[in-house]
Amino acid sequence: MRHKKAPVNRSFRVADQIQRDLADLIRELKDPRIGMVTINSVEVSPDYAHAQVYFSVLVGSAEDSATALNEAAGFLRNGLFKRLAIHTVPTLHFHFDRTTERAADLSALIAKANATRAKDD
Repeated sequence: MRHKKAPVNRSFRVADQIQRDLADLIRELKDPRIGMVTINSVEVSPDYAHAQVYFSVLVGSAEDSATALNEAAGFLRNGLFKRLAIHTVPTLHFHFDRTTERAADLSALIAKANATRAKDD
């Protein structure tokens, strides 16, 4: 049983390390299209060939940041090669993560509903 669990834990560790290293590497990029980006999560494929990188943007355009990050993916991957002690560094695919955006929208809707209810009472 224990033998089967190890690869799962390893892929989480690798994804976590990629997330931390990418945050540092992205700060070093000089592309003005990349806004204030936060790496929310990284999902590594079972064969380590691909990593889906989900990010949010505090300041700047999500579309421009995604374009610039995907264009810089090869450069970022080379940076990971130097930092990670694994044989296969995955190809990076960047996606804008709308989770925080949706959470803010939901919070606004709840606040509006509560304000309407308080007014009606």
